[in-house]
Amino acid sequence: MNDQKKIAVLGGGSWATAIVKMLSENLKTIGWYMRNEQAIAHIKENEHNPNYLRSAELNAEQLDLSNDINYTVKNYDVLIFAIPSAFLVSETNKLKTTLDNKIIFSAIKGIVPETGLIIGEHFNETYNIPLKNIGVITGPCHAEEVAMERLSYLTIACQDEEKAICVSKALESWYIKTKISDDIIGTEYAAMLKNIYAVAAGIAHGLGYGDNFQSVLMSNAIREMKRFIKKVHKMKRNINNSAYLGDLLVTGYSLFSRNRQFGNMIGKGYTVKSAQIEMSMIAEGYYATNSAYKIKGENKAKTPIIDTVYHILYKNKNPKIEFKKLTDKLD
Repeated sequence: MNDQKKIAVLGGGSWATAIVKMLSENLKTIGWYMRNEQAIAHIKENEHNPNYLRSAELNAEQLDLSNDINYTVKNYDVLIFAIPSAFLVSETNKLKTTLDNKIIFSAIKGIVPETGLIIGEHFNETYNIPLKNIGVITGPCHAEEVAMERLSYLTIACQDEEKAICVSKALESWYIKTKISDDIIGTEYAAMLKNIYAVAAGIAHGLGYGDNFQSVLMSNAIREMKRFIKKVHKMKRNINNSAYLGDLLVTGYSLFSRNRQFGNMIGKGYTVKSAQIEMSMIAEGYYATNSAYKIKGENKAKTPIIDTVYHILYKNKNPKIEFKKLTDKLD
């Protein structure tokens, strides 16, 4: 893979906008697919996304914007998907052009609800994309801090080291540091699981638990994550690296975390539906919880935190009672 590969971002949300901003530091032209025609017109005229990360300045001359997914897929070699997992199938169902020979990088922190697969596995099984042509972009990195150009770190995972290095170089800048990994399955599951644990942290906060309990919750969460990932994809990895533990901590503690915000609302008494309506952005942890609960059942992993969040979100159990039960299972 050479540096002449053309890179495009698919998605119009905050993370997609942040990735476009990162790429704009290094690339002359960036493909950008988003559904919203009004947003495209606004970006071309005002050079910022009117709906997400308004403070992120964009150079419209660098952006090849389109609301036609087929145009973007046809004309670009490396496709970075940043579409929320809940809408990935409906968007890719619009494809009339082929994904053959395309390099797919997922910046989606979730599981495809329709298939119960992480994004890489979904593209591999649904579109027969070879695993060597699939990669993952993970944090710890909040889009809001990218917009403010605060120092952030990314892990770029791919079986093909050359492809990982190429995408890594396209994203890095004076405020973005990158490292590469070959653990595409583990890092993607970690990116999905940390959203569930952030929901749990939010619920705990909403219920009135303090910092002492939160530290115990996060300590147990990283060990639970390690058990879960080891069951689904056993390989040598350091779970304390930033792609795993770092991403978990920033998502669990940060005020920018939409999953923590969502959990906080649940802890304060909101119903799932009312919390979703009030939030303007997708909380991937909600969808991930259902899929993770099913996967852990198949692999018989011990996951008391995931179980608790599942019972609250999908079985309408009382958060106060469920967390009281959870406190007896943590150490």
